[in-house]
Amino acid sequence: MSNDERERGSRFAPVFDAAGLLPVVVVDAGSGEVLVLAWMNEEALRLTRQNGRVTFWSRSRGKLWTKGETSGNFLKVEEMLVDCDQDTLVIRAWPEGATCHTGARSCFYRRLDPLADDAEALSPLSR
Repeated sequence: MSNDERERGSRFAPVFDAAGLLPVVVVDAGSGEVLVLAWMNEEALRLTRQNGRVTFWSRSRGKLWTKGETSGNFLKVEEMLVDCDQDTLVIRAWPEGATCHTGARSCFYRRLDPLADDAEALSPLSR
């Protein structure tokens, strides 16, 4: 497939990295809030497209995991967007509860002050 076909055509041909993974940013379909950045392999992508629930590849555990399989807080796919060179996805999803394993709505629940000393650089977001 040529670059032009990949960038302008209608054929989905995802480009996985050397480890067979694709980065995925999941955002709340209602608010647009970034919920999580995670990874998919081919099987996770296939399962997500097949059943409408976001499934990832866990690099730390070395296995597939469907968000919500233990907590019940599934991410239901609303829309999947692919970037220009098909090596990154954005998924707009409806969260059924907290997304982060800490119980936070989003995994991005702290702000980094770029000028602060590391010991005091993080502060909670107020939402």
